Amino acid sequence: MRFVMWSGVAVAVTALVAVYIGVYRPRQLRWGATDEEVARIMPGDEIVSRPVFNATRAVTVNARPEEIWPWLVQIGFGRAGWYSYDILDNLGRHSSEEILPEYQHLEPGDLIPLGPGAESGLFVKEIRPNESMVWWERSRQSATWAWGLYPIDGAQTRLVTRVRNDYRKGTSNFIFGILLIEPADFPLMRKCMLGIKRRVDHSASRAHVMSATGPADQSHVI
Repeated sequence: MRFVMWSGVAVAVTALVAVYIGVYRPRQLRWGATDEEVARIMPGDEIVSRPVFNATRAVTVNARPEEIWPWLVQIGFGRAGWYSYDILDNLGRHSSEEILPEYQHLEPGDLIPLGPGAESGLFVKEIRPNESMVWWERSRQSATWAWGLYPIDGAQTRLVTRVRNDYRKGTSNFIFGILLIEPADFPLMRKCMLGIKRRVDHSASRAHVMSATGPADQSHVI
């Protein structure tokens, strides 16, 4: 009986792995991205030349790059948050709904905290205001996270993010990456990108309305 039970478990696990590798993984690795965006070379690609995990995700934001940029540079644990599931990646603290001036200055070498701990994060490798920035795991150079802003026209921009990771640079990291990082990465990243889009779209729409209507009516102000 016990053999039959464990055989059933093994079959179920095998089926789940097959579905993940054959169906879920290929789709989540390019959520929202076009063929051109997946094939495009992004800043930082050369750092991890043979990634095991190579995910390109994209979303259209109804704003210009310079309107999106401030929301990107302030991202991070203990900063503006991740615009994602705060209970999971920001200790329950709500990600900012506003642009925070104190987190608008970012330079190469700065740490982007992923969680609690002085060294729990990625470091800024390269930054091009209103265009792109690259974070990296600089000790082993095993991972990069790139953000790119690609204008469609004067009112819309493609926000593209790419994560490249080579788990093979450590056995424990390989197991950890396959079993934990990959399955959790997509729902958090999708929520993050949609969170950025919602905030930027709302902010840009509000600015457009205020610009169209002019200064608020002051006739009832004493």
